Amino acid sequence: MKIELAQPRGFCAGVERAITIVERALELFGAPIFVRHEVVHNRYVVERLRKLGAIFVQELDEVPAGAKVIFSAHGVSEKVEQNAATRNLTVFDATCPLVTKVHKQVARDGGAGRDVVLIGHAGHPEVEGTLGRYPTDSKGGDIYLVENVEEVGDLKIELTESISYATQTTLSMDDAAEVVSALKERFPALRRVKKDDICYATQNRQNAVKLLAENCKVVLVVGSSNSSNSNRLREIAEELGVAAYLIDHAQELKSEWFSGVESVGVTAGASAPENLVEGVMERLMEFGGEWNGKVSGEIESVFFPLPEELR
Repeated sequence: MKIELAQPRGFCAGVERAITIVERALELFGAPIFVRHEVVHNRYVVERLRKLGAIFVQELDEVPAGAKVIFSAHGVSEKVEQNAATRNLTVFDATCPLVTKVHKQVARDGGAGRDVVLIGHAGHPEVEGTLGRYPTDSKGGDIYLVENVEEVGDLKIELTESISYATQTTLSMDDAAEVVSALKERFPALRRVKKDDICYATQNRQNAVKLLAENCKVVLVVGSSNSSNSNRLREIAEELGVAAYLIDHAQELKSEWFSGVESVGVTAGASAPENLVEGVMERLMEFGGEWNGKVSGEIESVFFPLPEELR
C-alpha cells in the first residue's frame, strides 16, 4: 500500500501563534492562565496546555476578577471584550489576524449602515464572535447568518441596495462560492469583498486534499471532530469519491479500512500537530504501508508575530 503525504498540512500560522501565546504567558506569569474556549480545536493540544497550567473556561464569569485571560484563535465579540475590561482582566488576544480582518470588515460595513450576510456555521465560536462585531448602533442595518444556499432564499432583507457579505474563514471554498453565487443572484447590488475571507491556510489544505483524492482510494484527515477546517477536508475528499476518515490519533485507525487498498493519503487540519501525523504514518506502515519519503504541494512561509507584551 502506497502512502502519500499532503503538503501543506497541520498547523497554520494563526494556530502556531495562538498556542505560543498560551505557552509564553505561562512561562512569563506562571499558572494559572485562563483561556476562553479551546484556544484551537484540537483535543491533544488542549490537553497538553491544560497540563502546563492553562484553565479553559466557556465564559468570562468563570475567571476571577483581575486574572489573566487569553481569547482563543477563533475571536470574540465586542461584548466579551467590554466584559473583560469591566472586570479588570489582563487580556492576551490570540485571535487569528485573518479572523480579525473579517471582524473589521463587518464593523466597517455595519457602521456604514449596510446589511451584512455572514456565511458560516451556527454556533461555531468564530461565527459567534463575528456576529458580535456588527455594531449595535448601526444606522438601520443588521447582520444575518446563512449556512447554505437554501437559507439564502429565506432571508428577509429590506435594504437590498445596501448589502454586503462576509464568510467564516474555515469554510469549504466550493460551498462558500455556491452561497455567494446565490446571494448575488437574489441581491444584484451585493457588495463584492476585495479578497476572499477564507484564509490562505484553509485554501491551501483544501487544494492539497484534492490532489490526494486524485491519487488515493482512502484519505485520512488528522484532526478533532469539532474542528471546522478538518471536517471540510474530509467532506471534500468524500465529494471526490474516495473513502475519507477524520481521526484524532493513530489508535483510531482500523485495518479493515485498507483492505485491498493500493494507495492512502494522509493530511491534517490546521490545528493538528505534526507528531499526530507521524503516529498515523507509523501505524499505516505496521499495516503494510510504504512511504517514499516525499511530499507534494506548496510550502507555507506565513508568520504572525506575538502580541507585543509577550515578545
